[in-house]
Amino acid sequence: ESTLVGDLYCDIPLGLYIIRGKNVVLIGELDVDKEELPPHMTHVSSVAEITRAQKAERESTDLKGSMRKRMEFLDMD
Repeated sequence: ESTLVGDLYCDIPLGLYIIRGKNVVLIGELDVDKEELPPHMTHVSSVAEITRAQKAERESTDLKGSMRKRMEFLDMD
């Protein structure tokens, strides 16, 4: 699983998944000349580090949402 958090990315091995069924299709186009990620992205090799970054991003989003709820009574228009 490729995980992106801000400017960090990490590939997390998920193991083996078995998909059972008659109508399972995976289609994708691959451009071999194009780079997969922008150059400003930083590869993180530690799963723990990307998990901490995900938690920090989630907490930041939650904080912004709670602040926005507290300020709803203000009419900014």
